[in-house]
Amino acid sequence: MNETFSVPEMTCGHCKSTVEGAVSSLGGVRSAEVDLEAKTVAVDHDDTVEGSVIVGAIEEAGYQVA
Repeated sequence: MNETFSVPEMTCGHCKSTVEGAVSSLGGVRSAEVDLEAKTVAVDHDDTVEGSVIVGAIEEAGYQVA
């Protein structure tokens, strides 16, 4: 399953690394890729991971999901 989340506060390489790391560490996530220009995170995950869990990981990393 692929989902994209808008994270408007991401502006730099540190943001990219932090968010990708937080989401990638979740069980069931196959990949997480930040697009800094679009300010989005594209997540490929299996059906065991709910979107709310991904949002929680992003917010725990210090970023708000729009």
